[in-house]
Amino acid sequence: MTLKIATWNINGIKARIERLQEWMKQAEPDIVCLQEIKSISDNFPSALFEDMNYNVAVHGQKSYNGVAILSKLPFDEVIRQLPGDEADEQARYLEAVVSVPGGAVRVASIYLPNGNPVDSEKYPYKLGWMDRLIAHANGLLGNEEALILAGDYNVIPEPGDVHDPDAWYGDALFRPETSDKFRELMNLGLTDALRASTDETGLYTFWDYQAGAWPKNNGIRIDHLLLSPEAADKLIRYDIDKHTRSWERPSDHVPIWIELDI
Repeated sequence: MTLKIATWNINGIKARIERLQEWMKQAEPDIVCLQEIKSISDNFPSALFEDMNYNVAVHGQKSYNGVAILSKLPFDEVIRQLPGDEADEQARYLEAVVSVPGGAVRVASIYLPNGNPVDSEKYPYKLGWMDRLIAHANGLLGNEEALILAGDYNVIPEPGDVHDPDAWYGDALFRPETSDKFRELMNLGLTDALRASTDETGLYTFWDYQAGAWPKNNGIRIDHLLLSPEAADKLIRYDIDKHTRSWERPSDHVPIWIELDI
């Protein structure tokens, strides 16, 4: 059995619903993790995706943030909100478990905080959120199951993941403290699906709407699929659907996806 798992920061489900449906019909993913849906859960167009034979889980928020998971496989378990801070009301984390032959696959849709401006409360919130993610991921890895932490991490891992490293140095996405936290997460034993597939640099997942970033290919790689050892062992393909950025009224992010030989 081959399982195709994708992630896409859609930048508003209402604005991008037709683009999302078009891509899903083309790509035929089994599981899709969405970020920045910008919708409360009750207003998410679940029926449209159910008509496409997807099960729907949503953790929404009015006007901001919001994550969802669409799955052709039924959910065995759904967890809304990242553990570690019950007072945190931002909808940035959704986790689900599905059954596959021989076991289970656990998938999380992650919209990690941006953190800018760094001299505001937003940057400490980002770092604290990353600490919570590290702690939770460490616990999940103890389950020794196929785990995919998918989403918009708002983290540029390495200089080869940004068109102009000097221009981004000091930004919350590329500060040393951010890189250190991301490295701590990876050092738990996770595998970056892209880097398991290629050493090529200049592969981006986000192009700003401003300053001609897309036609100039001034992009950054901030969307990631991080795999537990059990998932990494099953990885057979990774790709970036870059062409969607040229569509009419696109998201500023593009889908990335993997195939696992389950």
